[in-house]
Amino acid sequence: MNDDSHESPAPRRASRRVPIILAAILVGAAAGFAGVYGIAALKRNPPGDPACRPAVDLAQKIAPLAKGEVAALTMATAPLRLPQLAFADGAGQPKTLSDWRGKTILVNLWATWCVPCRKEMPALDNLQGKLGSERFEVVAINIDTRDPDKPKNFLKDAGLARLGYFADPNAKVFQDLKAVGRALGMPTSVLVDGTGCEIATIAGPAEWDSSDALTLIDAATAR
Repeated sequence: MNDDSHESPAPRRASRRVPIILAAILVGAAAGFAGVYGIAALKRNPPGDPACRPAVDLAQKIAPLAKGEVAALTMATAPLRLPQLAFADGAGQPKTLSDWRGKTILVNLWATWCVPCRKEMPALDNLQGKLGSERFEVVAINIDTRDPDKPKNFLKDAGLARLGYFADPNAKVFQDLKAVGRALGMPTSVLVDGTGCEIATIAGPAEWDSSDALTLIDAATAR
């Protein structure tokens, strides 16, 4: 005769298997999520371009000069090649960063609706006048999306004739720099070496014609 007061072995084994099965499902799901998340993270933050390592080395070399009026500069700590920003010159001819291959440039994004940008422009114009050469150039790109004559008239009225005029009325250059974490507001400036790699970035204005800035850029362009 069977004793109904005791649980049969089969249900006990089944009850023990349920938590094990659930745990296996959770571990598998977690592993799958981690794999997908890891791939997505790599897509968002791709490995740096090894060819840009010299720009990082240069950034660390001149880092002690990022003080005073240019203390807000963030020096490159990982190799980053900038996107091939596309814009136009004053004659409407297409330009990209590759047009400055072999020359250190200070890429600056500005707009007439940006008060700090307007205040910064004379210093950028002076910087171009003092250090502009076959080794260095200020590439100030206007991103006004309305009335293309307004930024031109602003430069003319302010007597800023040493800067070349460059513009992107679609403001895509801002979005391209934002996509690599280098444009969080206006103005934005990026010091770029002759191969298109980041040396330093600053969010906000700077006194680009100050002795601090001139010393730093002289060091960045020294050969």
